[in-house]
Amino acid sequence: MDEAVVLYSTPAVGHLVSMVELGKLILSHRSSISIHIFITAAPYSAGSTASYIAEVAAAVPSISFHHLPTVTLPSTAASHHETLTFEVIRLSKPHLRQALLSISKSHSINAVIMDFFCADSLSVASELNIPGYFFFASGAACLALLLYFPTIHENTTKSFKDLNTFLHVPGAPPVLSSDMPSPTLDRYDKAYEYFLELATSFPKSAGIIANTFELLEARAVKAISDGLCVPTTNTPPLYCIGPLIAAKNESDGVPECLTWLDSQPSQSVVFLCFGSLGLFSKEQLTEIAIGLERSGQRFLWVVRNPPSNNQSLAISPLADPDLESLLPDGFLDRTREKGLVVKSWAPQVAVLNHDSVGGFVTHCGWNSVLEAVYAGVPMVAWPLYAEQRFNRLLLVEEIKIALPMKESEDGFVTAVEVEKRVRELMDTEAGNSIRERTITMKNEAKAAVSEGGSSRVALSKLVESWKSK
Repeated sequence: MDEAVVLYSTPAVGHLVSMVELGKLILSHRSSISIHIFITAAPYSAGSTASYIAEVAAAVPSISFHHLPTVTLPSTAASHHETLTFEVIRLSKPHLRQALLSISKSHSINAVIMDFFCADSLSVASELNIPGYFFFASGAACLALLLYFPTIHENTTKSFKDLNTFLHVPGAPPVLSSDMPSPTLDRYDKAYEYFLELATSFPKSAGIIANTFELLEARAVKAISDGLCVPTTNTPPLYCIGPLIAAKNESDGVPECLTWLDSQPSQSVVFLCFGSLGLFSKEQLTEIAIGLERSGQRFLWVVRNPPSNNQSLAISPLADPDLESLLPDGFLDRTREKGLVVKSWAPQVAVLNHDSVGGFVTHCGWNSVLEAVYAGVPMVAWPLYAEQRFNRLLLVEEIKIALPMKESEDGFVTAVEVEKRVRELMDTEAGNSIRERTITMKNEAKAAVSEGGSSRVALSKLVESWKSK
């Protein structure tokens, strides 16, 4: 019987891309395996992944995609989009079971590797006697935080948003309770309950695969491996196999922004981009524009339409922005020599690897962080949602490859702060120090995924363990 590995992804593009890259990585180690990627229907629309899936399926025939049937949510009145994802995964369990049984008729399934949002599905793999692994698309310190979450829960009766204290997690820097991942801030929210269940599922798995590399987060990796984050039971093996970086796609010609970058001096441009879900109000966009103009720095800025209905995330399709009406009068003309504003999207990996780019203002999504590290580009950390405030803490205090963007209590960032941080990153000793540290991490990242490197060795151990199952 042919061997297969099933990867179970959530539909969010950042998670799907990481899962696909994991599939490619497994194939690079054992090409005889077929990879089957299961995807649930999205509970919200953040843009279609159909063209991306079609490209991968055409380029890598050993990877096939299976869309599980759409489920009907009992209610969509959730305060966090993560809750909707958890609900879809829970309701999709019968479909997952059916799909695994169907593949097992013609293949020997070595493993089911689940996105961490799919934790509720571990029971399906266990029932079918298939080893179940978790793929953690964020960093090891964030994983330490998640594994320790049940312990924190036991030691307090208050919501994190009301605690106003530092939480001490093995392997991680002290985290202010209000900087915990946003869906966990309210103890009485359904999202909190789901994350708590998720955290208690992890130790029951056959192993945890993390998109990081040992030297980037050495302290967190050691704390997890030593069992300090799960004091009540055994911790499964941890496989740090990152960084997983999506390959550059040059098939659609050269975008205008890359041509523009070609005409800019080396390491002179600061790149501002905020992920597939992050949105800003018109007022915030105005402050960014004023700050950039005053900074005097060259910039490439990806701008999306402001949210409607008080949404802070792009969980429904957005039209391209009308830049003239969104940005301050005359801004585009006045900055024409030094800046380029791009509507909605830019090829982030290609931009970060361009010689002209010397800094990155980012929302601290983990894929973006790793792409910056792998390209050796220092960051200004401006978190927007999910675990990104914790990631900022990690990047600024622990790894020291970013400067913090500081917001007011309501999350607003002034033009003065934007100007200050962009200048500091691009034109000061502090910025240079972070740049040197980032270059060191870039070299460590490349070493980790090279022959004999820590991530290659971890992948080998994972794939070899399936032979003995």
